[in-house]
Amino acid sequence: MNDIRMEIEKERNANDISTVNNLESEVRSYCRRFPVVFTKAKGATLEDEKGRKYIDFLAGAGALNYGHNNPAIKEKLLEYIESDMIVHSLDLVTEAKHAFLEAFNSLILKPRGMRYKMQFTGPTGTNAVEAAMKIARNVTGRPTIISFTNGFHGVTLGSVAATGNSYFREGCGIPPQGTTFMPYDGYMGEEVDTTEYLDKVLTDGSSGLDQPAAVIVETIQGEGGINVATSEWLRSLEMICRKHNILLIIDDIQVGCGRTGTFFSFEEAKITPDIIILSKSLSGYGVPFSMVLMKPGLDQWKPGEHNGTFRGNNLAFITARAAIEEYWSDASFSRKVKMKGKIVREYFDQLVGLDETGTLSARGRGMVQALDCKTGEIASKISRVAFEKGLIIETSGSEDQVLKFLAPLTISDDELVKGLSILEESMRDVMGEIRLKTMREIDSDIEVLA
Repeated sequence: MNDIRMEIEKERNANDISTVNNLESEVRSYCRRFPVVFTKAKGATLEDEKGRKYIDFLAGAGALNYGHNNPAIKEKLLEYIESDMIVHSLDLVTEAKHAFLEAFNSLILKPRGMRYKMQFTGPTGTNAVEAAMKIARNVTGRPTIISFTNGFHGVTLGSVAATGNSYFREGCGIPPQGTTFMPYDGYMGEEVDTTEYLDKVLTDGSSGLDQPAAVIVETIQGEGGINVATSEWLRSLEMICRKHNILLIIDDIQVGCGRTGTFFSFEEAKITPDIIILSKSLSGYGVPFSMVLMKPGLDQWKPGEHNGTFRGNNLAFITARAAIEEYWSDASFSRKVKMKGKIVREYFDQLVGLDETGTLSARGRGMVQALDCKTGEIASKISRVAFEKGLIIETSGSEDQVLKFLAPLTISDDELVKGLSILEESMRDVMGEIRLKTMREIDSDIEVLA
């Protein structure tokens, strides 16, 4: 009887996937890599319709820093919904918005000595990027934005122009415009300070680069392969922006909201951006929510000049405030994140040491870490094997050659260790196959020579 039930469930699952394959656009991506029907989620664990559980090292691509269905946040959301409070309001003032503004200002901005105006954009990160770029262009009167190699800022026309990967740029249908790319930290090798090159072309009137409105940069390039800018490089970049009267925009969409151990990823560098972009885990619950922070003097918008039907999601105001009050009222959560990040990095360094082929390398900061496999084929195989063993981890980088660790910041120690163990098993399996294949090829070459 159990065998019959299993076959029925297997057939139903296949039918569900088949329905998605037949009806949903070819643009879908994550469901191709992890082809099961998910039904439940709690903390750092996902469950499919067969009841099989998976440790989540993806966390909504960084949108679930506080885990799935976080109980402290969920409680506040359910109370709000059950009280028939305002859900949709355009940009009308609601109790939820007012409370969020006060909480974010008192618990995030003021303790850091930061004074910014808050703009609620459409619910996606790319819309916030578009708004930030429009602010810079409108205030300065200059059209060009400087972005960086391997940067990712979204896929709408304005933000994809600042995205380096040709795969996304080619999807536009027209050539992306309005940006100039410069080499990111480490792009030319560790010994080269690429900000010196930026300063040179900005200073030289014959470089062909007109004075830009702004520089947009990620302190850690997530989709680009977890490329980490040093604090020294970021400070140098800020200094050059001040020298040439250029606005500095920090895109903190994926690595902000505590991912590096501090609420903003740039705090360690002690820089002061002109504009900050937040989304993903800002809502604290996976609810769509995006925000642009700008220095008060830059807030030169005319009423409704950048609007949107779903700007300022009231449900997200509730969950974002709950997350801030639960985790950022003191420094204890920040310390825990840094401690877990250190554990993950040490584990990744051990995995690199176990690799006899010399293929793997590790990098990252806080709870965003990378295992560089050199090729997309190897990284994808490890990800696939890990999924079969009960772990969800995605790839990133220009060739998908990097395994990207983005587990919820609230993951338990037991789940973290279990997930890392699965990753190690998967890495051993794949790298063992590679060694075996290499040995067979060598033996074959020897036979030919003989």
